[in-house]
Amino acid sequence: MFGRVLLLLALVIALNAPAAAQPEIGGCAIFPYNNAWNTDISKAPVHPRSAAYIATINANGGDYVHPDFGENPSYGIPWITVDDSQPLVPITFDYDDESDPGPYPFPPDAPVEAGSDRHVLVLNTDSCRLYETWDSTFLGGPDNAWHAGSGAIFDLNSNALRPDGWTSADAAGLPILPGLARCEEANSGKITHALRFTVSKTQRAYIYPATHYASSITDPNYPPMGLRFRLKASYDVSGLTGQALTIALALKKYGMIVADNGSNWYISGETNPTCWNDDDLNQLKRIPGTAFEVIVSPPSPDALSAVPVRNVYTTRQPVLTWNPVTWAVRYAIEINGGTLYSPLTDANIPTPAFSPAAPLDDGVYTWRIRAQNALNQWGAWSTPETFVVDA
Repeated sequence: MFGRVLLLLALVIALNAPAAAQPEIGGCAIFPYNNAWNTDISKAPVHPRSAAYIATINANGGDYVHPDFGENPSYGIPWITVDDSQPLVPITFDYDDESDPGPYPFPPDAPVEAGSDRHVLVLNTDSCRLYETWDSTFLGGPDNAWHAGSGAIFDLNSNALRPDGWTSADAAGLPILPGLARCEEANSGKITHALRFTVSKTQRAYIYPATHYASSITDPNYPPMGLRFRLKASYDVSGLTGQALTIALALKKYGMIVADNGSNWYISGETNPTCWNDDDLNQLKRIPGTAFEVIVSPPSPDALSAVPVRNVYTTRQPVLTWNPVTWAVRYAIEINGGTLYSPLTDANIPTPAFSPAAPLDDGVYTWRIRAQNALNQWGAWSTPETFVVDA
């Protein structure tokens, strides 16, 4: 009995252990630890079409990595932080049916990306909400209004995605700031998130975490938006130094995600000309596209929908059921917050179900559930459900 208690205690500790620290800006965590951007994919399986994807990209011009940022002030994508003191201003959109309506906390002097995309990225560090626009123009006037092609607002405390089929300020429907290489991180020696990159031609498809495509190509050998690439573990980075080494190590552990159509193998970073070192960054240009592999992307960490069979049970050992999750290999069940039941419930059963081994007392109980995938990554807890035992 004592051994079983120790085993259960160990499982509880393992399931509730602190998650790896996610990126942070201005006191705001950049999405939950289990968000796609923050997921360690170093052990994820290689996609069966990996070689075909890479060959197709290279066949369309440009087969080496290129950092699309550096000492030139016109390179990279700028971003700023504001707080609640920044006034909200009106903003209009060309694609207002797929844009989050204003007002947005954009100051008149918010930096606009050089070039044709003209992105504006603003993070409110009080609300931890990220505001991003594409093709942005400051209109001015008494309200300091803006106009943009499209815009999106992301709650950095949530894993919520754009609606299926919706764009954002990026073609794939993704946020931009979480995928930028930031100089502060590169100088620290550790980047703990995936990076954004572009390829010249994409497929008319998208996969999680993307929600939008921007192509008419149906050839399955072209990469869909959201496809994730990883620098091969076998690729020798020992000759790299400084900022280039940090970025290469991140590409091995977190990879990079197809976010837009553009030049092949162009990795995005912030505009920060006084911090970036081109001598360092130019080392990345020696990495060929063939040094990468496409992985099977991790599943969405969206919460399960727990569905009790009944609200009231006349047995002290009720059978609780839930909607199965296709990527799950096991589930954890929690009842009344502090009691973890059957923390490694086998997912390979026709109708996922659980019944407490020990009889429950009469009363009201709250339970929730979460799923684990084959990479040992846990999804979010489901919305708590209640049931009553009245035997």
